[in-house]
Amino acid sequence: MALVLLPGLNNLIEDISDEKKLAPQVVEAALREALLKGYERYRRTLYLGISEDPFEEDYFSNFDVALDLEEEGYRVLASKIIVEEVESDDHQIAIEEVRQVAEDAQTGDTVVLDVTPEKDDFGRMAAATTKQVLAQKLRDQQRRMIQEEFADLEDPVLTARVIRFERQSVIMAVSSGLGRPEVEAELPRRDQLPNDNYRANATFKVFLKEVSEVPRRGPQLFVSRANAGLVVYLFENEVPEIQEGSVRIVAVAREANPPSRAVGPRTKVAVDSVEREVDPVGACIGARGSRIQQVVNELRGEKIDVIRWSPDPAQYLANSLSPARVEMVRLVDPEGHHAHVLVPHDQLSLAIGREGQNVRLAARLTGWKIDIKNAQEYDQISEDQTVAALIAQRQEEEALQAEAEARLEAEQATRAEEDARLRELYPLPEDEESYELEEGEEGAPDQGQIDEPAVEQAEDPVASQPEEPGEEQAETAVTEELPGEDVR
Repeated sequence: MALVLLPGLNNLIEDISDEKKLAPQVVEAALREALLKGYERYRRTLYLGISEDPFEEDYFSNFDVALDLEEEGYRVLASKIIVEEVESDDHQIAIEEVRQVAEDAQTGDTVVLDVTPEKDDFGRMAAATTKQVLAQKLRDQQRRMIQEEFADLEDPVLTARVIRFERQSVIMAVSSGLGRPEVEAELPRRDQLPNDNYRANATFKVFLKEVSEVPRRGPQLFVSRANAGLVVYLFENEVPEIQEGSVRIVAVAREANPPSRAVGPRTKVAVDSVEREVDPVGACIGARGSRIQQVVNELRGEKIDVIRWSPDPAQYLANSLSPARVEMVRLVDPEGHHAHVLVPHDQLSLAIGREGQNVRLAARLTGWKIDIKNAQEYDQISEDQTVAALIAQRQEEEALQAEAEARLEAEQATRAEEDARLRELYPLPEDEESYELEEGEEGAPDQGQIDEPAVEQAEDPVASQPEEPGEEQAETAVTEELPGEDVR
């Protein structure tokens, strides 16, 4: 068969390579595979309306496509085994036929033959299949390249440039910094900052949140401006003591998108010093606030509280409510991480914060359930009675949970024993084979066992929402117990 010409083949490969940001060799491999699928489609169409498709799934595994970039064309090649009597024309060839060309040919050898169909015979359906497969293979290659490039980045914070807007998401161009071209990333609405101005070509620091492995239309990378990791990165770059290891960030609690527009974004950062002579809070703030101001500017004016971490829970809780002044912290239920924080009357609003934001972030930062109490009106006896009832309720719930888990384990053990007994009475075929091997051969495989599927019970803790105190409220504010975000 003659070479099937594809005029402009070199330009086609070059254009696709530039558009898709793929190496020319990758585009060539995708084109060869697409042409092979097109040839397979061409062969199958020959039986349409005549008889049932005789080809199995791997029938064309011995076929390949060779591109000729100099003459701009391609050939379809088939590897065939030399046999005495041919049973499959696509996989075998008679030795008499081969010896007309090569007298020293032997049965069992493999020869490669040109089986390229005529261009006019290829057909519209085969051409459409080639086009579809090529597009799919190019998408797969792009997805694989992005996964390899971004999945194991040591630095998860990237510089992104706004390209366009899709619905409520911002599509940004990011680069891994490895000399590779930019790729698209999606910044969803929930990960945007309310004070950001996402105009075209504006640049931002973003946190690489996810590299999607699921085939999808649109960007495969998901970035965030609201992730706590972005705050950690900014402090690490602005504070030399953190880079050196003398100061460490213990926890971060961030509310980048408050539930109400009346409340601005806010973050609490707990820091600690490895060396006694180093002030961790002062190191993060810098002279006249120069260091923290750089972080605030990057986050478009987000309020940031830097507090000192303490191994003493009472001191840590008091620090976390900064800038409010705390009189006393009572750890009413240490096991359940529940504390009463007593503050002066004039500090209630400040400790609670607007719409409860300050105490809510403190609870997330420390992992404790915090009740803000007016120190002048605090009745310790009645409060202890109330807490005792809550502790009893918690212990009862924990006992019920433990009882349910023990009952589930007992049921699983009973079911496993019953399965083993039934298997002894009615062995499966693989058990009999294993038993015969054990009797007749050494080193026979172990008898199979039926593994019980693990049953997981997902807990659905219901967090009590804090009351929203106004400026005149002078009683109490209770926050939900929310764990602080781990910082590594």
